[in-house]
Amino acid sequence: MADNFSVILLVDESWEEREAYRRYLARDEQCSYHILEAETGKQALLLCQQQLPDVIILDYLLPDMDGLEFLSDLKIHLDLTNLPVIMLINHCNEQIALQAMKNGAAEYLVKKNITAISFRIAIQKVLEKTRLIQQLKESEKLYRNLVESQTDLIVRIDLNGGLTFANRVAGEILGFKPEEFIGQSLLQFVHPEDLPDVMANIQALSLPPYRLTTKEQRAFTVNGIRWFQWEVAAIRNEEEQVIELQAVGRDVTERKQAEQKLYEQAALIDISPDAIFVRNLNYQILFWSKGAERLYGWQESEILGQDCHEFLYQHISPQIQEAMTNVITKGKWRGELNKFTKYGQELIVSSRWTLIYSETGEPQSILTVDTDITEKRLLEQQFYRAQRLESLGTLASGVAHDLNNILSPVLTVSQLLLCKLPHLDEKNRQLLKILENNSKRGAELVKQITSFARGSEGKQVPLQIKHLLKEIERIIISTFPKSIEVCTDIATRNLPTVWADPTQIHQVLMNLCVNACDAMPHGGNLSIAATKFFVDETYSRMNLDTKVGPYVQITVADTGLGIPKDILERIFEPFFTTKALGKGTGLGLSTVLGIIKNHGGFIKVDSDEGKGTKFHIYLPAINQSATQEVDDCDIPEGNGELILVVDDEVSIQEVTKNLLADYNYKTITASDGVEALSIYTQNQDEISVVLMDIHMPSIDGLMATRVIQKMNPAVNIIAMSGFTSDHQFLEVNGIDVQAFLLKPYTLNNLLETINTVLNISK
Repeated sequence: MADNFSVILLVDESWEEREAYRRYLARDEQCSYHILEAETGKQALLLCQQQLPDVIILDYLLPDMDGLEFLSDLKIHLDLTNLPVIMLINHCNEQIALQAMKNGAAEYLVKKNITAISFRIAIQKVLEKTRLIQQLKESEKLYRNLVESQTDLIVRIDLNGGLTFANRVAGEILGFKPEEFIGQSLLQFVHPEDLPDVMANIQALSLPPYRLTTKEQRAFTVNGIRWFQWEVAAIRNEEEQVIELQAVGRDVTERKQAEQKLYEQAALIDISPDAIFVRNLNYQILFWSKGAERLYGWQESEILGQDCHEFLYQHISPQIQEAMTNVITKGKWRGELNKFTKYGQELIVSSRWTLIYSETGEPQSILTVDTDITEKRLLEQQFYRAQRLESLGTLASGVAHDLNNILSPVLTVSQLLLCKLPHLDEKNRQLLKILENNSKRGAELVKQITSFARGSEGKQVPLQIKHLLKEIERIIISTFPKSIEVCTDIATRNLPTVWADPTQIHQVLMNLCVNACDAMPHGGNLSIAATKFFVDETYSRMNLDTKVGPYVQITVADTGLGIPKDILERIFEPFFTTKALGKGTGLGLSTVLGIIKNHGGFIKVDSDEGKGTKFHIYLPAINQSATQEVDDCDIPEGNGELILVVDDEVSIQEVTKNLLADYNYKTITASDGVEALSIYTQNQDEISVVLMDIHMPSIDGLMATRVIQKMNPAVNIIAMSGFTSDHQFLEVNGIDVQAFLLKPYTLNNLLETINTVLNISK
């Protein structure tokens, strides 16, 4: 009969396979085996809890789990990481074999290649390897405990608590010579309050899995009661039986006393809204205030003794390393850090670090006080953005005023010529119409510039998208590089009408087309499509910005560079841009999104890096046809009324004077408020309406209006300005005028407004 005896657990659903393995082992003349059997993974795990095998022979395919799942359960649930497992696989599948070895298998065998000899050799090989590893661990452990920790207390006791070994340091601290310790009970030195914990630890270490334990307990010494941190390990013989326990103790009394002082002060510290905590120089957290619990989310029981870097930082940045260096060398540090809560929320904190010294003057720990300034920094960012928007708005308003003064005579002259020259040939009429339409477009774009900063919703009307898309197509074909091929696919039949501001939608589409052009520096395809789209209840539930109903879908697609996934979610953020400095403001797409949302629509983006991008715009459809513009020539005429035109722009004076003359009005012009007051004083009874520009040199329109109204409270005044905000400005300042005209105004706007004011005053 062989001397060596090993417990083998066979795990295989097939009885025939297990029987074959039993026969292989029975033929072994060198070793004897006690064989355990299981048909399923769960049975095998239960057997391992009842009797620990030396080797597990495991079929990869089990009825209730595969081999990899079994290895995982063995490690996680039973903590049997070092238990050797030989995996049996049906075919020579290297991927499965490598995965099994990676997950902890000691060896693998291909079933069809197994012989009695190869089977026994594999088992002996694994057993020998396990034995050598265990011997090496024991040797290293003994060396570490006896040599590296020789300045600490080192004692050994039997399972009854009797001392079998004590080093010199233990004798000096406990007041005995080492040889006098032998046979005495270690329990006599243990503080009574810690005795139950010590006994329970001895009992636990005498049973599998024989884990090393670390405890902090009190002991009676020649210097009174002292605190020790004990590391206790089970020592086993060749039969794996626990014969002794070895304990290494380190005096931590000073640290415990310092901790106690901190705990006594905790009641005062915990009322602070700041996060206050203390860590040692190895980053282990020793104290954690209630404020820290509230700010970061971790309870004291979760984080004490843990590495603060693992909990509060995603990585150790150079700033943290610099802070650590400064607090060690200078004793303190202060700055701002980004930290993370238990729930993954990033915080910005004002952090103050102070170095704490021991009684001997050695650096001992670091006190940290963190104040949450996340909201403060976010508000500052919003303030800076608001300032930037305000400056842009101020600049835009100034530009708008000048442009409106330039566009006003161009627009009115183009309209006037169309009416005065009814027999003009079609080609020249088209040229004048182009001049009129583009003047209107320019005026609307100027209005759009100012509305960006002021959040104007624009003037929405029933709009047929197909007409706007055709215009966009003409513009980009004539202006974009010839290397970009433009194609359109517009469902002209039954394409619904939308309720929208034509200028704003024009701006949106041009913005997307320009972005598409920029994404194709070496040329490509730019396509514009429009079709019907219906949002049903399922789609609406999955997309929060949508409502059930019909939409018009507009798609702008390119074959350009595409948008990387890491920035795709940020493209609509204000001021976010990937363009070079000076090439983009980061306002384009944020403005696009704002306009579409104001129209009750939504946007979807599909992008494949290196292949191109598609922007899908969805606008709610309405059951109404697009309205036709009013004929500018079909407007009422005057009855010879005298109009005072006050404007510092000579061109506007002349155009307005000629225009009014053609429609049976008489006019007097003034270039500023001083001249206007003089003229009105002399002609008060004859003047029916005053057209007053708000912004002029000397006396401006506001002051002139006030003076004229004091002279004649019944005066009819129509205020004019290139600023959309001036209408509200007049109301705020208590100036009541009969009407307000926004420059540049059309011929129809001007004459209709004058006619309305005159009719009301009758």
